[in-house]
Amino acid sequence: MEVRDVLRAQGSSGRKPRLYGVRTSWSTVGDGEFFCPDCGGDRNYRRRTGRRRFTLLGVPLVARGSAGPVVECAACRARFAMDVLDHPTTARFSAMLRDAVHTVALAVLAAGGTDSRPVRETAVVTVREAGFDDCTEEQLTELVDALAADTGRYIVDPGPCGAALAIELHEALEPLAPHLAAAGRESIVLGAARIALADGAYSPAEREVLATVGGALQLAPEVTRGLLAAASRTPS
Repeated sequence: MEVRDVLRAQGSSGRKPRLYGVRTSWSTVGDGEFFCPDCGGDRNYRRRTGRRRFTLLGVPLVARGSAGPVVECAACRARFAMDVLDHPTTARFSAMLRDAVHTVALAVLAAGGTDSRPVRETAVVTVREAGFDDCTEEQLTELVDALAADTGRYIVDPGPCGAALAIELHEALEPLAPHLAAAGRESIVLGAARIALADGAYSPAEREVLATVGGALQLAPEVTRGLLAAASRTPS
């Protein structure tokens, strides 16, 4: 087709003829599920890379480099930088939060002991509210005992909050913290504080564990201390 024929065809459609431009041809190189910021929920995505070409009258002529990679939502077709995949899906976020609360409850129990029934009951309520509906006192007690006996994990170092226990807390809480608002992070600390306070004032070991929890959740030390003081003044 000659140039005049292309112009005539474009003019007959009512569009202003476009003589030149840059067109990107996209190719799909992977897929999966992600949290789409535009849709506001979990969606399927395609990971795509592109090749840019200079076009004349719609005909690709000269390569102009590569584009992407990008993440394209299969629902709304919006494209995002690859770091959008760093945000967990809704299902993954729920699992992370549930596991974090469970780990914190075990840590508080490990620091304060499992002899107190009010402490065990409060721990069970906290863990159930996080999503472990079938949690029981026996399960938590058995886990704490097993962890205490496991020399590779909890309570292996001198002091109330040994290095191994701190590692467990950081591994559970640090990946979650960037995706939780301040109120959500504070709620985890307050839930842990209620467990510790179920049988009376904080013990030194419990305070150290709770401070570790606050630090792993990226709360300033003074914020954590304020939350613990507020919890101790709240009637149970």
